[in-house]
Amino acid sequence: MSKVITNRYEFLYLVDCENGNPNGDPDAGNAPRVDPEDMHGLISDVAVKRRVRNYVQAAYGNQAPNAIFVAHSTNLNRSIALAHEKANGGYTSKEAPKDRVEKARKWMCDVFYDVRTFGAVMSTGPNAGQVRGPVQMTFARSVDPVLPLDISITRVAVAEPKSILPSSEAYAEWESEQQESKLRTMGRKSLIPYGLYIGKGFISANLAQDTGFSEEDLSILWEALVRMYEHDRSASKGLMSVQQLIVFRHVGTDSDLQQRAQQAKLGCAPAHTLFDLIEVRKNSDEPARTFADYEVVFHKSKLPNGVEVGFAGDTNGTVDILWNETTDGVVVA
Repeated sequence: MSKVITNRYEFLYLVDCENGNPNGDPDAGNAPRVDPEDMHGLISDVAVKRRVRNYVQAAYGNQAPNAIFVAHSTNLNRSIALAHEKANGGYTSKEAPKDRVEKARKWMCDVFYDVRTFGAVMSTGPNAGQVRGPVQMTFARSVDPVLPLDISITRVAVAEPKSILPSSEAYAEWESEQQESKLRTMGRKSLIPYGLYIGKGFISANLAQDTGFSEEDLSILWEALVRMYEHDRSASKGLMSVQQLIVFRHVGTDSDLQQRAQQAKLGCAPAHTLFDLIEVRKNSDEPARTFADYEVVFHKSKLPNGVEVGFAGDTNGTVDILWNETTDGVVVA
C-alpha cells in the first residue's frame, strides 16, 4: 500500500439530475429532498457515500485492501467478528480488552476501504472500537430551487392477490376470473425536471495517519466521485452526472521544509474561503434544464498562498487531477 497522505484537502463537486429523483426522502413518501424554507434540493452525504462505496465495490472486486464494510444487505457484526478471529484468534465477549479491540480495529482499517476513508462505529457486537474517517462530506445543495413533481403512471400488470396461493396454477386460475380492468393499476413517480447540486468535502491528513488512508486511497476516491453515477443507474434517478470535481490541496509556503510539511498537513486557509472561490451562476432568467444553462467561475486571483487547485479529468480510462491548470467548462477570473 502506498504512503499515507500528508496534505489537507478540500473538494467541491457539481452533480446534476435530469428528470429524476436524486435523493428520495422516506419521511415524505420518497419525494425528492428539499429545504422547505426555500425549496432548494438536497442530496444527503449518506447517499453520496453509498455511491462511492458501490463504485469501489464494483471496480475493485470487494477484496482487501479495498473491500467494503457497509455493503448492501449484510450483517456488520459478521465482519467485526471476523476481525477478531483474524487479529486475535477469536473473541469471548463484547467487553474485549483494549489491546484486542485495537488489533481488530487495525485489521478493519487494513481490509476495508470505507472504514479507512469514512470511518465506522464497530462496537455494535464484537467490539472493534470506533474510527473517525479522514473524509467527510456535507449535504449537497442545489444552486437554484427545484420543482418536485408527483407523476401518475400506469402499470399494465398487478401483483395480486395479497394472500399467498398454493401454486402457479392457482394464480393462473385467479387471473382468469378477473376483469381486464382489474389486472392493471396506477402508480406514482417522483422527480424533478432538473437540478444542479453543489457538494463539498474535507480530507484530514491528521485523521489519515490513524486509519492509514493513503495516496492510492485518495486516487480511488477521486475516481469514485467522478464515476459514481456511471455505474449506479436506475429509472428513478433519471440522468445523474458529475459535471465537475474541483480539489484544493494545501502545500504550505515556509522555506523550512519541516515547517512547510506541517503547514500542508494543517492547512493554509479556512475551507469556506476556498469554496467561495468557485461561483456557479445561471446564464439566463429561464428555468435551467441542462448544465449548459450555468457558468462555473473560478476566482483564481483570490487563491491563498500555499494552496493549489486541481480539476478532475476522466480520459483514456483514467481519472487524473490536473493541478494548477485550467479545464474546459470553467471560467477563470
